[in-house]
Amino acid sequence: MSVDMALPPVEKHQHHRDVTGGWLRPAVFGAMDGLVSNFALIAGVVGGGAPNAIVVITGLAGLAAGACAMAAGEYTSVTSQTELIQAEIDIEKTELKRDPEGELAELTALYEARGLDADTAALVATQLTKQPELAWRVHVREELGVDPDDLPSPYVAAFSSFTAFTLGAIIPVLPFILGVTGLAVAAVISMLGLFGLGAIVARLTARPWWLGAIRQLLLGGFAAAATFGIGSLVGTSLP
Repeated sequence: MSVDMALPPVEKHQHHRDVTGGWLRPAVFGAMDGLVSNFALIAGVVGGGAPNAIVVITGLAGLAAGACAMAAGEYTSVTSQTELIQAEIDIEKTELKRDPEGELAELTALYEARGLDADTAALVATQLTKQPELAWRVHVREELGVDPDDLPSPYVAAFSSFTAFTLGAIIPVLPFILGVTGLAVAAVISMLGLFGLGAIVARLTARPWWLGAIRQLLLGGFAAAATFGIGSLVGTSLP
């Protein structure tokens, strides 16, 4: 029995997409959040009757604040996750030194639960445990479900989130920066952006493109309509 049969594949095969690099989720979430939140923010300000200059300032301030907050949040989140995993890895290394027989039995039982007969499971677990650097990696993969050699980078997550949020948030502000007044043009390009982003996300996750596009369009449109209504109500009540 080859030892490699018990290990997850290390190399990324060409027919699989990279789902562990730590950039896709923050990038997608950042772009969506940037477009939806800033479109809704601008809609609320326009609904309140703010002049074009105030709309631009508000939109750019929302972009800067949101992008920095997203980047900081992603960095902290991924760093905390990585630190937690590292702490569990240290525990696993300690257990392997303190109770090697117990860890061997645990790994053997795990392989038996996955369908190997008792003798084969014991053979595989024994051969893996003979190599200390391999042993703790196997335990971490099997028990924690993570690859210790391919943990997400907090820097990649933060940069992806910051960049994506900025790109998404600038879309509804552009017409006002170019001197266009009113919400109509910003609404059209924002809706197109929501439709396009929803379609891209759906394609990345192997979902029907139209389903993701329509879903995101409806969610973003609802958020903008709600803030526009609130802005209109508040704007008419202010002196």
